[in-house]
Amino acid sequence: MTYLPYAVAAWLFAVGLYGVVTSRNLLHQIISLSVAQSSTYVLLLSVGFHTHATAPVFADVPTTRAAVDPVVQALSLTDVVVGATVTALLLAIAVQVHKRTGSLDPEGT
Repeated sequence: MTYLPYAVAAWLFAVGLYGVVTSRNLLHQIISLSVAQSSTYVLLLSVGFHTHATAPVFADVPTTRAAVDPVVQALSLTDVVVGATVTALLLAIAVQVHKRTGSLDPEGT
């Protein structure tokens, strides 16, 4: 068992969180949040990965062969959809903030 995917997920989350906390621009914060969100993709895929496992189509797979958990794949797909929706909503809010204030500074100056 390798811990590399878990370390990559933790590193991506830390980099994204650092970008959210230290940024002075709303677009940079949204991109940093997307980077932190991508760490959950890596984490879910590393949890569901099995060496030499097949796709979870059980009609033609022998019962002795290992199969990948389909729940983890469904959670990853749901995570992608939720991440894209949140990013689109935050970008729409950033456009409205820029229209009202003329700046993307979170302080509103």
